[in-house]
Amino acid sequence: MSQRPPTATTPLQALLRKPFVRGLGTRLRRRTVGSGLSMAAWAGALLPLPAQAQQSADAHRLKAHYLYQFALFTAWPASSDGPFRLCVLDSDPLGDEIRALQGKPVGQRRVDVVPRRPSEPLRDCELVFLASTAIDRLPQMLDELRGAAVLTVSDSPGAARQGVMLNMAVNPGRITFEANLGAAQVARLRLDTRLLRMVTRVRP
Repeated sequence: MSQRPPTATTPLQALLRKPFVRGLGTRLRRRTVGSGLSMAAWAGALLPLPAQAQQSADAHRLKAHYLYQFALFTAWPASSDGPFRLCVLDSDPLGDEIRALQGKPVGQRRVDVVPRRPSEPLRDCELVFLASTAIDRLPQMLDELRGAAVLTVSDSPGAARQGVMLNMAVNPGRITFEANLGAAQVARLRLDTRLLRMVTRVRP
């Protein structure tokens, strides 16, 4: 009986199957900047995305991975023993990929993925993800969170310029992100230098 030839694996798919990505960075918090190993988690920003059918699914998975890394590499002004609330302003922007973050550790806390409707408050969240499909809610979100210690993340062109702290983008062949340091400082959030080393554009 003839054997089916093995299916080719793209560089991004190979990255996503590695233990440090599948485990979403538990060991990264113990790495030093000088070792270079902590930076490996961000290598996906420089790897080509798979084409056509796999591109959307893998981009969703990588965006969810970044959301978790953003949580790990951000310091909040006050600690809490409760769940780490990752609030999502859309019905289901990243599907199973973002739901897979449920229960992941952030320090001594665990991620709680919380969908939020337009009428529901956001100031009790630690991180708010505004997907591009809900970008019309951006002014309302920024107005409600003004001065609150809440990390705001989006994946929409121009969102960082408007006040979102971290904005992801799918560019030709890769995923990148930019940071709005002024917005983070107003919210009293400190973005780790290991994260900022991978930012493609920093807004003061």
